[in-house]
Amino acid sequence: MKDIWRVFRYLKYYPGNIAANLLLNTLAVLFNMFTFIMIVPFIELLFSTAHPVDALPPFALNQEYLSLWLTYTLAQNKALYGLWPCLLAISGGYLAFSFLSNLCRYLAQYFISPMRNGITMRLRNDIYEHITILPVSYFTSQRKGDLISRMSNDIADIEWGVLTSIISLGKDPVNIILFAAALIFISPRLFLYFVVIMPLAVWLIGLIGKSLRRNSAKGQNKLGQLFALLEESLAGIRTVKAFGQEKRQTKRFAAANDDYARTMIRVAERRELSSPLSEIFLTLGLVFILILGGMAVLNGEILSSVFILFVILFARLIPPVQSMVRVYNNLQKANAAAQRVFEVMDADETIYEKENAVVLTDFQKEITYSHVSFAYQHKGQAEPVYVLRDINLTIPKGKTIAIVGPSGAGKTTLVDLLPRFYDCTEGQILIDGLPVPDLNINSLRAQIGLVSQNCILFNDTVANNIAFGRTDFTPEQVREAARIAHADEFINQLENGYETAIGDRGLNLSGGQRQRISIARAILKDPPILILDEATSALDTESELAIQQALEQLMHGRTCIVIAHRLSTIFHADEIIVMDKGRIAERGTHSQLLSHPDGLYKKLIEMQTKTS
Repeated sequence: MKDIWRVFRYLKYYPGNIAANLLLNTLAVLFNMFTFIMIVPFIELLFSTAHPVDALPPFALNQEYLSLWLTYTLAQNKALYGLWPCLLAISGGYLAFSFLSNLCRYLAQYFISPMRNGITMRLRNDIYEHITILPVSYFTSQRKGDLISRMSNDIADIEWGVLTSIISLGKDPVNIILFAAALIFISPRLFLYFVVIMPLAVWLIGLIGKSLRRNSAKGQNKLGQLFALLEESLAGIRTVKAFGQEKRQTKRFAAANDDYARTMIRVAERRELSSPLSEIFLTLGLVFILILGGMAVLNGEILSSVFILFVILFARLIPPVQSMVRVYNNLQKANAAAQRVFEVMDADETIYEKENAVVLTDFQKEITYSHVSFAYQHKGQAEPVYVLRDINLTIPKGKTIAIVGPSGAGKTTLVDLLPRFYDCTEGQILIDGLPVPDLNINSLRAQIGLVSQNCILFNDTVANNIAFGRTDFTPEQVREAARIAHADEFINQLENGYETAIGDRGLNLSGGQRQRISIARAILKDPPILILDEATSALDTESELAIQQALEQLMHGRTCIVIAHRLSTIFHADEIIVMDKGRIAERGTHSQLLSHPDGLYKKLIEMQTKTS
């Protein structure tokens, strides 16, 4: 259970809470034990089961001396004060110990509450932080639904396992140790009879725990698949409806749900088996004790009241032992969830920042791609799949470079290497002569503005989406950025203007409106380097022309890398890079490329002219 113990490492943040909880639980158990010990004098007074003692023997720390001392003290007090005052005193002592026990138990829970909730809070924060620094390549190989399941259901299972175990581990071991010590003190021989049958019980419960862990792991994986299917269906709900595949998707979900339910039934069967099994063995031990202890009482080897106390204390030992068995099973289930969570936590960042990385405060000269190649290494593939091969490209400051080519030519991958969404497989990219891996990542990305064809907005206000990435902004700056992006007019028509919430992924807006907000975001960031990946792809012709003019003003004096399928938007570029199959096939200005009669660029222009 190494993974669940990693969760318990978060206990280091709460040393004071742990110490207070253990102390108060120990006091609660001791006071609780005294309430049961008070039963012995009560029985002695009512039934006079003990033989009178005229004088005490020399002091000795054992059960026989304590029994004689108790008998002698009771006889003396009964003779002096009578029966009823003694019974009232014993009852008052019982009530006082009971009150102190419950008070300590409450205070123990009071001190443990911040700890048990704080652990899962810190774990969630650490996982989320790690997810945000994982490279883009990690998410291309993972299903979002499964990641959501790990962040929600797996964390919930860990939380439940941690909550129950922290509560139980704070009091049940103390209960077991102190009550076991009291039983050994009262009668080591009787306690030994119980210990003999324990190894068999531990072995059987261990087998059940291993099976529980295996099935829990299967259940967590199948729940992750279920969430992935749900996320996939929600993301593609328009396609599902358009092709009339509601019943097919429902059947797929029902089959996956049934598979998950069957696995969790097996988990429940094994989890519920261990508690009755532990009770059977404990009861079996109690039966042996009743038989053998009863014989000892009949033979005069032990007082009947002491034997009754032993049986009562032994009965009190059963609940904490059962609780520890439940804790063991809960930890087995939580360990399966923790294993899935720490798979994400242990995922290699791959994009590493060097120690003492150079902080890029400004962009001065040029961007250089020197013999850059990039390949994906998918699981199960012997050979990497190259997307880019031997790219050599220099982008001077203030120039606009357009990148065109057929789908799959590697255009987007080429620009994704610049902000280090990925690292080069071969070669290197330099900014002002400094290799990109030597730069501080945050300072590097602060110099770059990105507008992609799949614009991502967040479930927040329009103003906060435009200001994403900026903290030092004013409402006037947000409005100016929106005006340049031709977004101010439609924003003012929204219900609450710039304070309108745009819903999940901005789906309350049209595609063109989302794209204009994304462009306004890049305008407000005001970076020296702009990457426009199909920035006007979702706009109608009228809006595209207006924004193209605004972008030309914005691009003036800045270094711009423009990826475009609509070739009419990049005629003004200082240089056009034509890519094909991961290589640079042609390069030059618009007029130079058109002069090549059999060139790829000219063919692309002719194809778009025919289809327009």
